[in-house]
Amino acid sequence: MPAVANSPWRHVSLGDLAPVVEVRSDGTRILRARQPLGPYPRVLTERLMHWADAAPHRTLLSWASQGSESPRQVLTYAGARDAVRRLGQALLGRGVSADRPLTILSGNDVHHLLLSLAAQHIGVPVAPISPAYSLASREFSALKHVIASLSPGLVFVARREAFEPAIAAALAPDTEIITASDVDQLMSTAPTGDVERRHAAIAPDSVAKILFTSGSTGTPKGVINTHRMICSNQQMILQTLPFLGEAPPVLVDWLPWHHTFGGNHNIGLVIYNGGSLYIDEGRPLPGQFEASVRNLREIAPSFYLNVPKGYEELVRVLRADPALARQFFARVRVLFYAAASLSQHVSDELQALAVAACGERLVLVTGLGSTETAPMAVCRPWPSDLASAVGLPVPGVEAKLAPVGQKLELRIRGANVTPGYWRQDDLNRAAFDDEGFYCMGDAVRPVDDRDLTKGLVFDGRIKEDFKLSTGTWVSVGPLRARIVQHFAPLLRDAVITGENQDEVGMLVVPDVEACRRLCGSLAASSSAADVIGHHDVRSRLRQLLVEFAQQATGSASRVTRAIVIDEPPSLDAGEITDKGTINQRAMIARRRAAVDALYASPLPPSVIAVAQGNGSQ
Repeated sequence: MPAVANSPWRHVSLGDLAPVVEVRSDGTRILRARQPLGPYPRVLTERLMHWADAAPHRTLLSWASQGSESPRQVLTYAGARDAVRRLGQALLGRGVSADRPLTILSGNDVHHLLLSLAAQHIGVPVAPISPAYSLASREFSALKHVIASLSPGLVFVARREAFEPAIAAALAPDTEIITASDVDQLMSTAPTGDVERRHAAIAPDSVAKILFTSGSTGTPKGVINTHRMICSNQQMILQTLPFLGEAPPVLVDWLPWHHTFGGNHNIGLVIYNGGSLYIDEGRPLPGQFEASVRNLREIAPSFYLNVPKGYEELVRVLRADPALARQFFARVRVLFYAAASLSQHVSDELQALAVAACGERLVLVTGLGSTETAPMAVCRPWPSDLASAVGLPVPGVEAKLAPVGQKLELRIRGANVTPGYWRQDDLNRAAFDDEGFYCMGDAVRPVDDRDLTKGLVFDGRIKEDFKLSTGTWVSVGPLRARIVQHFAPLLRDAVITGENQDEVGMLVVPDVEACRRLCGSLAASSSAADVIGHHDVRSRLRQLLVEFAQQATGSASRVTRAIVIDEPPSLDAGEITDKGTINQRAMIARRRAAVDALYASPLPPSVIAVAQGNGSQ
């Protein structure tokens, strides 16, 4: 795309992450930003109070009214300050404390935000829980585990009716539960001096939040987030992305607040920099992105953040609607993605759409972090042709590249790193090395081993990698990224198989609508199973599989067989997160019959394979 390659970059202020590098004799390398970390507040609500004084009538939060024709509702900074103080007073009269957190079971809304900020303002931990644990589960095993570990003093659900089965299954009968209407009543409480006395007594290392993450184990673990973690990380983000301080950022955002990306990173950067967040009711899922499109037609964000699946949906929509593309690219200054690698073809098409709409390329910023790092630890605030490039440590962070087997594990130390897990001391011992670095479990490698200033590239999850029967290691993360790019747009993701087998295989998570476009003779109402079983779809997938195998450099990168799954990954079973990230090991465990079919002899007809005459169709 020469027209794109020659187009200018949109001007935006980005931070200097030039590192200081220490190389040790055992091959370990330590990287830290040369730029020191600046001062930051003790508690995030100090920034709320600042903006309530400086810009009292500015929108902090906006959300859609119940009626589609009704105007959006708005919470100003002054209104939030008043509500936080009133709710803080009301919470003091209830059973919440440092040992009995406020627990939130429902999703993003104004009551969720105000309760969370009120609890943090008076030094009470808040634990937002994935609504899927209550609404998408039948046995409520994850919710029961979480509630047992928390011993909540107070539980909030926006509307009780939908949560009744979960409440009955997981909560003790004497647990106090409040709803949105109860919160509205609590906001009539008159604050006393006790609120600010409690606020003044908060120590920076006190617990602000408990965020539950399942990681690769499937069992939720509560990550302690202290006030120091949250506040220092926002200063790290500001120094990495200084344009945030030049004009209040405007976000249109769906990312869930029980995750660190939405609840810490995005909510935090809005409050820290006096910005505005417009709640997006959409999701980057088939049939659910239309709400996001409606919001983008109404509100043009200045900073757009999403997961790779969200950008895949966005590209599809903007490609078909040049007017929306012109509106979207006119104001947005930076595009940010995280939680997974963005496919190169999606990155390329975003830039092509931007150039067509406004004549400029936009910087796509990404990074690498975790719930345990609040989350930003490593960031790439510069243009790169490598979608997997994650950048360098941000100011205030030390990154250790520690040899683990054939790879380098990324380990992090800094004010943004968790002290450990809520009431799970056994996990704490395994989470840190002997120098106090948090062990991410992510592998990285230098873009240029001779010049670490060029940054790092994501190299997969160490625990996802496996050996073939020959003893050859398969690096799952990079292989999956190449597969998604090669097979685009016919698949959404892939699960790599072959542990203790002779060859690598994969379970294909299809993009049913993209596959449907290959089926000219198939009725539009045909089922997903009919689409993925269609001769033209299978022929195209086999052709792509053959081409991919021909490009392989060895057995670890040569995928010889595939099965297209007709049941989407299950959120309830832990196969996929709210953000669309696949859990490799959970998928393999639950789809054992399909994995076994990949290596059956003879191969069943469901398997698409490279070699002729082996059951492929």
